[in-house]
Amino acid sequence: MESMKLQAVRNFLKEASLDAVIVVDSDPHGSEYLPEHWKVREWLSGFTGSAGTLVVTMHKAALWTDSRYFLQAASQLLPEVELMKEGVPDTPEITEWLGCQLQCGSKVAIDAQVTSLKRAGEWQAALAQAGIELLPAPEQMWDELWRERPQLPVGPVVIHPVQYSGESCRSKLERIRQQLSSGGIVLSALDEIAWILNLRGSDVHCCPVVMSYLVITQQEALFYCNPEKVSASVMHYLQEEGVQLRPYDCFLHEVGGYNSHTMKLPASSMLAVRERMPDATVVAETPVALMKAVKNRTELEGLRTAQVRDGVAMVRFLRWLEQTVPAGEVTELALDDALLHYRSQQAKFCGISFDTIAGYGAHGAIVHYEATPESASTLLPQGFLLLDSGGHYLDGTTDITRTIALGPLTDEACRDYTWVLKGHINLATAHFPQGTCGTQLDVLARIAMWKEGVTYLHGTGHGVGSYLNVHEGPHQIRMNHVPTPLRPGMVVTNEPGIYRAGKHGVRIENMMVVTEARETDFGKFYRFDIVTLCPIDTRPIVREMMTTDELDWLNGYHQRVYEALAPHLDEEERRWLKEKTQRI
Repeated sequence: MESMKLQAVRNFLKEASLDAVIVVDSDPHGSEYLPEHWKVREWLSGFTGSAGTLVVTMHKAALWTDSRYFLQAASQLLPEVELMKEGVPDTPEITEWLGCQLQCGSKVAIDAQVTSLKRAGEWQAALAQAGIELLPAPEQMWDELWRERPQLPVGPVVIHPVQYSGESCRSKLERIRQQLSSGGIVLSALDEIAWILNLRGSDVHCCPVVMSYLVITQQEALFYCNPEKVSASVMHYLQEEGVQLRPYDCFLHEVGGYNSHTMKLPASSMLAVRERMPDATVVAETPVALMKAVKNRTELEGLRTAQVRDGVAMVRFLRWLEQTVPAGEVTELALDDALLHYRSQQAKFCGISFDTIAGYGAHGAIVHYEATPESASTLLPQGFLLLDSGGHYLDGTTDITRTIALGPLTDEACRDYTWVLKGHINLATAHFPQGTCGTQLDVLARIAMWKEGVTYLHGTGHGVGSYLNVHEGPHQIRMNHVPTPLRPGMVVTNEPGIYRAGKHGVRIENMMVVTEARETDFGKFYRFDIVTLCPIDTRPIVREMMTTDELDWLNGYHQRVYEALAPHLDEEERRWLKEKTQRI
């Protein structure tokens, strides 16, 4: 039986003389995690993953997603929605598929308010070759179809003090104006706005940001945000920093009034903004992205102290896990509650940085698995638990993955674990010249497993914000070409993995800071400083697969972990940590 929601969409398309609609997983700010109000694709398809694009025609529906979500999408999608596996041979592109489904002269709709002009431009060019027109959907389309659509979030705006940010809002604005030289810029990325203004909020799940826009010119800075969210003290702060407050819902009406000839518009901006500023100069990246990615001394010091507290929480959690699993009463869902409990006991804790991924056994092979009451497994004293979690603290954000042996393992599982650990160490110990980008280093994490015909399809590392989004750019470590060079002060994760459907998943993740190593006749060289502090399980390691240098690194890392965390633990906890960090 066809979904009533899909049928309603098709009826709407027919009345609007449209032949298809592309539904992206985005909001007007290109956020990775969406407020409930913008989860149209999820509401329509049933798929809850954070990455996916749904296309609905008059007769078919299909959803494109990447390898992280193949298994999850297959289990969640409505029966009439076909799963399209991105990156897999023979999977057509969205525009290619539409070209086969539609006739020349057909019209395809997109929501201009949540579709980036970059993505819209690519689709428009590809569809035009098939004689298909790409058009903005009627502005009220989803409000009319989704009758119980959630309202926009109304959480309060709070000031992020300079004692944690390390630089005032006024100083950041001045640096941005210097980068622009003349004219101004329109910003819609919520983490960039929060970083510039030294403001935080709770409008996006797991991201301490505020639904807003920011327009910066050489003379003024206008902050578009719901005034109900701004207290008198925050209003005074904004005035002191030279920032004017404007209502959020006035942005699209007012932005067209700026002299667009002098304005810059990021390529990540939404099509609706571009339509109102047709003469603005589109830029691939904002100057803010790189400024934010290179952490200042205060931010780096805060990150390191936050990692100590997070490490203490992880040690207490892992000890609790070891003690409780044998009873057979712990489920995947209980792990999230336990982690929150131990992290919330730490000073300056502000919440989780993303939804915990706790995959036991076969669930560990689902890269971004999220347990539900229906799917949650009970942990048994055997096999692997893959645990990926993180926290927000006033002075830093954390992201850590550990794969834990709960009991006996297969030989295959131990080999996979060791390949992942070797890749992790190989990247962690890299030295590289100035100008190197993450793409050039990605192979270091994969080479050991590649020799065995094994790989993984996700990236190896991403930037992390400073009490901001846990995923940030512009730098990354991944096979896809990301040209941004790694620079001292950048924070990046190291998280290779192996996933065997129906069996297990393995991933080991630490956060690292790019640091100066030395300067030679060949120029400056950088290295990584590991900041995550938590023991890596040594029980699954196949020791004959490890080199002496790799074992020395692991022993050295564990010595650092013990020395950093032991002063903050009680005697029994120190004894447990001593055992887990002993030399091998």
